[in-house]
Amino acid sequence: MKKIILAVVVLALLLGGYLYYRHMSGTPEYSLMQAAKAAHDHDAAAFGRYVDVESVTGNLVDQVATQGAALGVLNPGGLAVKGALRLLKPQLTKAARREVERYIETGSLEAAAAAAPKRAVNVSILGLAGKVVSPDSQFKGIKYSREEGEQALVGLEFTQPRYDTTVVVEVKMRNQGDYWQATEITNTGEILKHVARLEKNQLLRK
Repeated sequence: MKKIILAVVVLALLLGGYLYYRHMSGTPEYSLMQAAKAAHDHDAAAFGRYVDVESVTGNLVDQVATQGAALGVLNPGGLAVKGALRLLKPQLTKAARREVERYIETGSLEAAAAAAPKRAVNVSILGLAGKVVSPDSQFKGIKYSREEGEQALVGLEFTQPRYDTTVVVEVKMRNQGDYWQATEITNTGEILKHVARLEKNQLLRK
């Protein structure tokens, strides 16, 4: 009798675990975890499944192009003219996409920067990303996750040791049926302005 009860308990646990996995595997959070795993494993194909690199980088360039004042603080020595950034959007988007792809392949920011095509505007998307989420930053957790029909918004919280604070990066995702794909970081502009203010205050205190 005890063996039968034990077998039923084990079966229930296995079934529960399977159902939980099936539920989790269809969530935006699970897809982001898979994207992070693909980046760690330098698996560009898997990363491209969970992240629409072209859409994300194109949107990043759009948002960066509106932040001339912030770029002046975070990207000293680089041209931070809004008109020039918008005019050169195709080249910047191509460079940003190549930077991301090379970073996934190698895990090296230096290799990513070297692989990017030469450009007239000295703005590195990954370089700016490093100002927001630096190598010293740590992932704290998922701040929120909201599904809105075929789209979802997920807030990822990271520490910012340089400024003794945290930042929430909001990722927009699209339902692809059995998985979700990141299409946009919605608050890049706001984060750049926030970090630029923190950097400026820190410089003034020196």
